[in-house]
Amino acid sequence: MKKLLALLVFASPTIALADITSSISSSVQLEVAAPGTTADRIGNSYSVSGTGVTTTDGTTAGSLGGLGAVTNGINAYTPITASQLTDGESFNYTVSHTTGDTIATTLTTGEVSPFGDLTSTSGGVATNLAGTIDNHVIGLTAGSAGTTATGSYVTSVTVD
Repeated sequence: MKKLLALLVFASPTIALADITSSISSSVQLEVAAPGTTADRIGNSYSVSGTGVTTTDGTTAGSLGGLGAVTNGINAYTPITASQLTDGESFNYTVSHTTGDTIATTLTTGEVSPFGDLTSTSGGVATNLAGTIDNHVIGLTAGSAGTTATGSYVTSVTVD
């Protein structure tokens, strides 16, 4: 009898207690890119260097010219003339001038100053862009340029 009781204890099914959670989700995300422009303004610059030369702005001897007062982002520019200081002697003269971009004063919404470095992108077109979910079956239809369609189906089971 003792052997039968021991056999029944070890042969009986064990009971497990557990919490089981299951979830299923589906989603569709449709995006249409917005138009945009980036602008980098080119600034004013002036540089002069030299040896063995005389300079003048046409009025003042020894003038180095340069940038003056600013109007709408543009500096006034005074050019100079350089001449060899002593005939037959070596000389070196370099001048560099960049006129910056004008800053527009009457822009309206959506307008961009006509800067020297512009990058513009057109907006997307939603033509034909579509997404559907039917009983966790996802359908996506590609749109025109500048669109994105993303579908996802996620299922999870958690046992605690």
